Amino acid sequence: MTGSLSSMLEVLLKLGGVALVFNEIRGLILAAPVLWAMYESGGTWMAIWLGICSLGGIAVSVIVPLIVARTVRKRMRPATA
Repeated sequence: MTGSLSSMLEVLLKLGGVALVFNEIRGLILAAPVLWAMYESGGTWMAIWLGICSLGGIAVSVIVPLIVARTVRKRMRPATA
């Protein structure tokens, strides 16, 4: 039973890795309009601030799942004697 649970968790982590790659692509797609709007507005302080906030939100949506996946992977490793 433990072996099947471990292999199932391994498959889920691999799927999570693939999902992170797709999330990164999504982040690039979402960042393009923000960067374009900053360019079009001439780089005013408000546009720069909104761009930083928007890109920060995209970055957090990528970084948080990475941290969670790393934590889950560490907890999955068997303790060595």
